[in-house]
Amino acid sequence: MKLDLLVFGAHPDDAELGAGATIAKEVARGKKVGIIDLTRGELGTRGTAEIRDKEAITAAEVLGVRVRENLEFADGFFANDKAHQMEVIKMVRKYRPEIVLCNAVSDRHIDHARGAALVSDACFLSGLVKIDTKMDGDDLWQEPWRPKNVYHYIQWKNLEPDFVVDVSEYIEKKTEAILAYSSQFYDPNSEEPETPISSKNFIESVNYRARDLGRLVGVDYAEGFTAERLLAVKQLDDLL
Repeated sequence: MKLDLLVFGAHPDDAELGAGATIAKEVARGKKVGIIDLTRGELGTRGTAEIRDKEAITAAEVLGVRVRENLEFADGFFANDKAHQMEVIKMVRKYRPEIVLCNAVSDRHIDHARGAALVSDACFLSGLVKIDTKMDGDDLWQEPWRPKNVYHYIQWKNLEPDFVVDVSEYIEKKTEAILAYSSQFYDPNSEEPETPISSKNFIESVNYRARDLGRLVGVDYAEGFTAERLLAVKQLDDLL
């Protein structure tokens, strides 16, 4: 299946937190969207890998994505090396997305920046004809494929975006997808240890950031992204 948009996250829930409303908007526009989680989030303080597997499926259904896969890299310990790059390349060549979204280039969690670099490097390498890949169990060699653009969503740190997407009509869908991860986020009845993302303030901050970015560009809600290269528009009135 060829996808228009492929979203990578170091952990289940990264894609929803960083770009959930944009994903929902692209799905509503008729775009084919998929999510690839690099790890199962097994080192998370709350919940288990098995619980997060189920939550990720529910969140994917909320957003309406076509596919969600997990590469099962080691949470906290995966590396931006050849072995991991080759697995990401296989996913890029399998789904041949026009656009890739991935983790923040700098963030509190060490997996986020590492995941950002890993996916970005793999997207470049995926276009090289002398790198040979096959999907497991498949005898066919994959064709090279390089996405047109790689963008990074914003996570814990308040990074300055290079552009924002008006997601005013999709912020509730984003919130619903985030709250599918009930093991991770605010639950006043939970007896699990507190974490930086389990507070009520954290959930409110996700909504506030979207409102604040929206305020800056004259819409109700927006999600921000950073770009790896100079952005261009065909004409001035393409800009809001």
